[in-house]
Amino acid sequence: MVASDGQKNRFTALAITSLRPARRLIPAACLVKFLQESGPTSAQTHRRRRAILCACREWKEAMSSAHQSYNKETEACRLAFETTTQIRDQLPAVIDELVASSRDPGLFAHVDAEIIPSMENTVEIIQRTRRLLYPGYFNNGQPLDSNQLKYFVGTEVNRLFEILSEDIALSIRHDCQRYMLVCTHCQERGQREAVRFLEHLPELRKILTTDVQAAYDGDPAAKTIDEVVLSYPGVMAITIHRIAHQLWSQEIPLLPRMMSEYAHSVTGIDIHPGADIDSSFFIDHGTGVVIGETTTIGERVRIYQGVTLGALSLPKEEVEQLRYAKRHPTIEDDVTIYAGATILGGETVIGAGSVIGGSVWITRSVPPDTKVFLAPPKLIYKKAEPEVKAR
Repeated sequence: MVASDGQKNRFTALAITSLRPARRLIPAACLVKFLQESGPTSAQTHRRRRAILCACREWKEAMSSAHQSYNKETEACRLAFETTTQIRDQLPAVIDELVASSRDPGLFAHVDAEIIPSMENTVEIIQRTRRLLYPGYFNNGQPLDSNQLKYFVGTEVNRLFEILSEDIALSIRHDCQRYMLVCTHCQERGQREAVRFLEHLPELRKILTTDVQAAYDGDPAAKTIDEVVLSYPGVMAITIHRIAHQLWSQEIPLLPRMMSEYAHSVTGIDIHPGADIDSSFFIDHGTGVVIGETTTIGERVRIYQGVTLGALSLPKEEVEQLRYAKRHPTIEDDVTIYAGATILGGETVIGAGSVIGGSVWITRSVPPDTKVFLAPPKLIYKKAEPEVKAR
C-alpha cells in the first residue's frame, strides 16, 4: 500500500518532532521502509527525508552508546554481586564459632532455660504505671475528662495487670529453674503480686506528689507543676525508682533491676531499686547521680548532679560476705548534697540538716547541722597579654 501525500506529510512531521528529542520512539527500519514505499517526492519532501534519515542515524548512535553503557553497568553489577557472594561465604564459619561458644558451659548464655521478661514489656509496664500515677499527663496526647476517668483507669489497670502478672511469673520461674529453687506456683504468685502492686499505687501517687512539689519549690527555673512532671529527668528517675522499689519490697526478682537500668539509660541517674528513699526527694539536673542498693535517704533531701552515695571498694574474697549487708551511707532528713560529692560506706551517716559541699570525699559520719566544704583553692589571676598583630 502506497501512502498518500497527506499521510506522508503527517508521518514525516511526526518522525522529525519525535525522533530529535527522544532518539528512540520510532525505529529507523520502519522509517526507511516508509520512505521506500512513498514513491517520487518533491524537493520539500526530499529535505524531510534527509532530516528523517539524519534522525535515524542519531537514534542508532544513541542506542549503540546506551547499549555500551548498559554492558558496562551490567559488568559492574556482576562483579559487585560476585564480591558480595565471596564475602558472605565467610558467614557460615562465623555462625559455627558463635554456636560453639554459646554451648560452652564456661561462657554465659541463656540456652535451654526458662523465658525471661523482655525489656519491651518492662518499658510498657513503666509507661502504663506512669499513666495511672499521673492521670492525663502521659496519655499520648489524648484529652482525659472526668466522664472518661473510670473507663480510662479500668482499661489501664486491666492491661497492666495482664502484662505485669505475666512478667512477674516469668521472673519467678526464671529463678526457680536456673537456681534449682522449690516451686512457688509462679503463675498464681505472679497474679497475686501484680494485684498487691496495684493496691499500692494510691500510696505511690501520694509520695510522688511530694517529690514533684519538692522539685517545683526547690528550682526557681520551674514555671509550672506540669513542666516538672513532663520534663524533669529527676522526677522521671524517682518515679521509676518508686515503681521498682515497690516490686523489690515484694521480693520480685529481675524485673525491678531491669526497670532501674532503663531509667538509668534514659536519664543518666542510677538508683538501685533496693535504695530506701523517703518523701519530698529532689534530684536537681541529675546526670551522673549514683545511689547504691542499701542507701537510706530521709525526708526533704536534695542532691545535685554527679553525687555518689556508694560503697567502699572491697577485696574480692570479702564481696560475698557483704552481699546482703549494709554497704551504702545513710542520709538523714533535710540534707543538701552539692554536685560531685562522694559519700561512701555503710557506717557513714550524714546528720539531719547538714550541707555537703561540691566535690568533697566523705567516708566517715557527719554530725547533724554541719557544713562540709573543701578549703577554697588557690586561684591565680593573670592579666591577659595584649595580642601582637603580625605586620
